[in-house]
Amino acid sequence: MSKTYRVLFSPESEAQLAALYRYIAAAGSPLTALDYTEAIVITCETLANFPERGVRRDDVRPGLRTTHHRGRVVIAYAIIDDDVHILGIYYGGQDYESLIRG
Repeated sequence: MSKTYRVLFSPESEAQLAALYRYIAAAGSPLTALDYTEAIVITCETLANFPERGVRRDDVRPGLRTTHHRGRVVIAYAIIDDDVHILGIYYGGQDYESLIRG
C-alpha cells in the first residue's frame, strides 16, 4: 500500500491562485477563471499520491520540486515529512526561480 501525503497550500500560493482567478475573470469570465484555478488545485492535490513526480530543483532551493499544469503553470513545492507544501503557483513564464530564492 502506498503512502498518501497531505497537501498544504502556503499563504503565498493561495494569494497567487486568487490573483490568477481575478486576472482570468477580468479578461474572460468568472466561470472560466473558476474552472482553471480549480484544475490547478486538483493538479496540486494529485501530489498527495505521487509527490516525487516533479523535478528536483535543489539548485534553486534545497528540497524544492516543480511540476507543471497544462504547460503554462509552474507549481513549486517541497515534501516535508508526510506533507507536500505548495510554495508557489507561477503562471505564464514568471521567473519563479528568482521569486523563490528571494
